[in-house]
Amino acid sequence: MVRNLTKRKYDSSRRQAQARQTKLQIAEAARVLFIERGYAGTSMESIAERAVVATETIYAIFQNKRNVLSFLFDISIGGDDESIHLLDRPGPQEVLKETDPQRLLTLFANDITQILHRAAPVFEVLRIAAKTEAEISELVQRLLRERMANMTMVAKHLAATSSLREGLDRARAAELIWSMTSPELYLLLTRDLRWTDEQYTDWLKDTLARLLLS
Repeated sequence: MVRNLTKRKYDSSRRQAQARQTKLQIAEAARVLFIERGYAGTSMESIAERAVVATETIYAIFQNKRNVLSFLFDISIGGDDESIHLLDRPGPQEVLKETDPQRLLTLFANDITQILHRAAPVFEVLRIAAKTEAEISELVQRLLRERMANMTMVAKHLAATSSLREGLDRARAAELIWSMTSPELYLLLTRDLRWTDEQYTDWLKDTLARLLLS
């Protein structure tokens, strides 16, 4: 009896790992197709074909295409499928524990560049889809609010070090950080002007220092 229970536990664990891998495989296939064809131009059938799974499998896991896109954006932000809030991850935690303002902005620029590299192309897909999909439009607005809340935490931490330039309050500092790290601006510089991520990181660090610090 014990041996049977152990075997079932092992099999369950293996099935969970396989299910997780299948979900990530579907998300990666969707990422390629959404960026190549757009949200409207990508069908569940085409995602299934690229992921080499049955279309029914995608419906069983995600229910609809919108949920595929939402999950894809979530893992693009975090870099994995772990249920860890962004600000609780190592990169943001290192930023929020730093007390030297220049070092803080360097850490922040490095971390946000990595996030934007993964997430900006997916956010662009969301932005375009939001024009015709009401629920995706609501999702985009929620994501923008969440990003502002995260940038406010960075501004709050800078303000706590008494390093904000004279006349700049925490709210305006958050707005400046939020706008300078927008997915749209990142894509404009790295895709359209062909900046490298290293160039973007250096520019962001220097620009934020000039805009924010005394």
